[in-house]
Amino acid sequence: MERNTVMFSALILVWLTLVNGSPASLEVGKLTKATNVSWSSYNFKTILTWGPKPVNYTYTVEFSRVGRDKVRNPHCIRSSETECDLTNELELKGVYSADVLSESPLGSADYVEPPYTRSETFCPYNDTIIGRPEFRLNANKNNKIMLIIQDPITALHKDGRSLNIRDVFKKNLKYKIAYNKAGSTGKKMRTVDESKAEFNSLDEDQSYCFSVAAYIPSRKGDKRIGEWSLPKCSPQEHKTLIEVYGLAVIGGATLIILAFVIAVIILIVVCCKRARRQTSMAKEIKEYNISDV
Repeated sequence: MERNTVMFSALILVWLTLVNGSPASLEVGKLTKATNVSWSSYNFKTILTWGPKPVNYTYTVEFSRVGRDKVRNPHCIRSSETECDLTNELELKGVYSADVLSESPLGSADYVEPPYTRSETFCPYNDTIIGRPEFRLNANKNNKIMLIIQDPITALHKDGRSLNIRDVFKKNLKYKIAYNKAGSTGKKMRTVDESKAEFNSLDEDQSYCFSVAAYIPSRKGDKRIGEWSLPKCSPQEHKTLIEVYGLAVIGGATLIILAFVIAVIILIVVCCKRARRQTSMAKEIKEYNISDV
C-alpha cells in the first residue's frame, strides 16, 4: 500500500514537471500580467509605462517596428521597474508596439511562454506631445506688435546638439496664435508658418493678450495642436492729451475755460461794487436821519 502511494506521488510529480517544466517553475503560476501598458512621450522623450510593482518576479520589455523582429533594451530585461526609456531606440517615423513580459526571477528555469501584455501602436513623429513654446512681445508706438517664438527643445540629439521641433518637423511645423483685447473673452485665431508673427492692424491705445501653440497639420485629431503657452499681454500705450484730442480742441477748450473764469471775475467785481454802493448809501441815510434829530 505504501509502495503504491509512493508511485502515485511520483507520477503526480512527473505530470507536474511535464506541464510546468520543473518544480522550480511552479512559481510561474503566480506571475501577474502587466496592466495599463502605455506610451508616455513629451517632446520626443518616450517612456513605456505599466503596472503593478512586481513581487517575486520581474518584467522584460520587447518592442518592434511593425513588420520587423522584436528587440530588447538591455536596461529593461528582468527588471523590477515599471517603466522603460525607449527614447533612443525608436526611429522618428516608425510605428511600434511593445510587449511587457512577466518572468520568474533570474536563475529560475522557465519552460513555458511567460505571460505578457501588448501596448497600442505608437509613432514618435505623430504621437509625441509637443510642449508649450516660449515667446516674447516687441511693441512699438504705432501699436505694431511682433511675436518672436522660441521653438521647444526635444530629447533628440544630432551631431552633439539638441534638436528643436523646427529641426524635426521642418516646414510641417506651424504655430497657432490666439489673441484678444485685454479683459475681453472674444478670441481671434491666426496660423503662421514661421517662428515669428507681426500684427499691424490692432486698435490703438489697447492692450492685447497672446497665447501660442505648435501646430502640425499632418497629424490627426487633437494631436495636431501642442500645449498652449501661458498668455502674455502687450503694455497699454498712454497718450498725452494733445495726442488724444489734438491741439485745436485743447486750444478751444482752454479759451472757453479762460473766458468763463474772466466772466466769473467780472461778475464778482460787479457784485462787490454794488454791495459797497448799497452799504455807502445806507450809511449816508443813517447819518442824515441822525442830523435831523
